[in-house]
Amino acid sequence: MTTAALGPPEPSASTASTAIRTHRLSTANRKTAAVEMRASVAALLQVGRYTQLVESAKICTSELVTNVYRHTQAHLVHVEVILGDHEVSVCVHDDQPHALPVPPEAVPEIRERGRGLVLVDDLSDAWGAPCYGGPRPHSNAVWFRMVKGGRGTS
Repeated sequence: MTTAALGPPEPSASTASTAIRTHRLSTANRKTAAVEMRASVAALLQVGRYTQLVESAKICTSELVTNVYRHTQAHLVHVEVILGDHEVSVCVHDDQPHALPVPPEAVPEIRERGRGLVLVDDLSDAWGAPCYGGPRPHSNAVWFRMVKGGRGTS
């Protein structure tokens, strides 16, 4: 199991010296938000030639956006996609801070809900969940990073 890190995604050493492209997307926090953002992230990864990471990134993005829809009253959900030469980071923000997300230690196989962060943990090379705004947070984010040839490669 990957250890979750607090704080925004920092570029890894392999990406820090290469060209980084950032895309910021927003949509209303509604039932279709996960489908919309999943498709947008997939399109960016296809165009950016990260085809081997598309399926895992779609699953992780969908899970994180669905969590915003199910667990917050936020009006908007924001997704930031950072493309480096050898890795992709996706960060999902909301403007309704609440407790930091933590995956359960063990999730029964038959359980239909509560498995999103377990999937993110299984499919990504790293993930984290920072709160922004100090002692009185104004927003949450959950991010994940996938590396070409890493855990999320299909």
